[in-house]
Amino acid sequence: REAGGRGDVTAAPPRASRAASQRLLRLFLAPREAAARARARGAAMEEQKENRPQGAHNEAPARAERPAPPSHSPGKQRCRLDGEENNGQHCTSSSSDYSDPVYKEIAVTNGYINRMSRDELRAKLAEFRLETRGVKDVLKKRLKNYYKKQKLMQKEPTNGDSYYDYICVIDFEATCEEDNQPEFTHEIIEFPIVLLNTHTLEIEDTFQQYVKPEINPQLSNFCINLTGITQDHVDKADAFPQVLQNVVEWMRQRELGTKYSYTILTDGSWDMSKFLNIQCRISHIKYPSFAKKWINIRKSYGNFYKVPRNQTKLTIMLEKLGMNYDGRPHSGLDDSKNIARIAIRMLQDGCELRVNERMHGGQLMTVSSSAPVEGAPAPQMPRFRN
Repeated sequence: REAGGRGDVTAAPPRASRAASQRLLRLFLAPREAAARARARGAAMEEQKENRPQGAHNEAPARAERPAPPSHSPGKQRCRLDGEENNGQHCTSSSSDYSDPVYKEIAVTNGYINRMSRDELRAKLAEFRLETRGVKDVLKKRLKNYYKKQKLMQKEPTNGDSYYDYICVIDFEATCEEDNQPEFTHEIIEFPIVLLNTHTLEIEDTFQQYVKPEINPQLSNFCINLTGITQDHVDKADAFPQVLQNVVEWMRQRELGTKYSYTILTDGSWDMSKFLNIQCRISHIKYPSFAKKWINIRKSYGNFYKVPRNQTKLTIMLEKLGMNYDGRPHSGLDDSKNIARIAIRMLQDGCELRVNERMHGGQLMTVSSSAPVEGAPAPQMPRFRN
């Protein structure tokens, strides 16, 4: 472009060249900007997951249930006893309205906690008189839930730490062989219950009876050595229908399902979906209604502490929580007591233990975290099959 005379010429890039340069610059910066946006979205999603109500990460079921309608009641509600009216309101976990400023405060606090060392975490937990045992991830989760609970209580007082008054921890022992061929039929030989009071967080009572097997009345040496149950124990025991009747009477005496709400808790799915299911068929009785829904603590533990399934075995859960096994491994009663100890620690850490599995039509199904929370029905002895 000529500004004056022929000798006064200002060199300037053509307009087309400037446009091309800008396009190249945008192409160069676009990947960086996209990556930055992706990192920001990922960070936001992590914070949202951190504050999501417990139980929202349940494993996908083989046969998924249809989710229940969302609740419109503010905050967590206690579960209703079987047969009680709930005025059309469902019992669900805490409100999921994350637009409230309190959740931003919680997210900021979580960020600080994520940067703390293990010693700093233990010191802060000790300051609040909280349990200081456990691996670093467990300590972080414990401290985060303490702060979250305090913030939410300031916003809106809660009406209880648990959905149920009592949790019945059950861990059956069954007949077994060293090779356990597919055609081998497992029969229940020990029926233990540990009654956990969710308000005092203490084991309030226990039940234990041995059961006489019918199909394989002679225990294998492997079974005796594994469980500590002797041939004399089962020879002197009642058959399963009578033991189940004793269980029902024991639960009725403690007013479970009538005065107090309760549910069953197990270490995995097998106790109810396999052992109890098979035993009822062997004994020609219907599956008991009070055992159709339960808490699988392995799922609850994995979802709450965000650990893979291979880290949810009983001994590993105890180890990660800083506890040792107390008693004899593979004793049904001792296993149940140790499972109850894990449940107590999880409740102390802020986990909302709730039913996550059920039996329906003889099939194991996962219970959605959005389903209404109901206590188990008052125990009744099931009828005999024709």
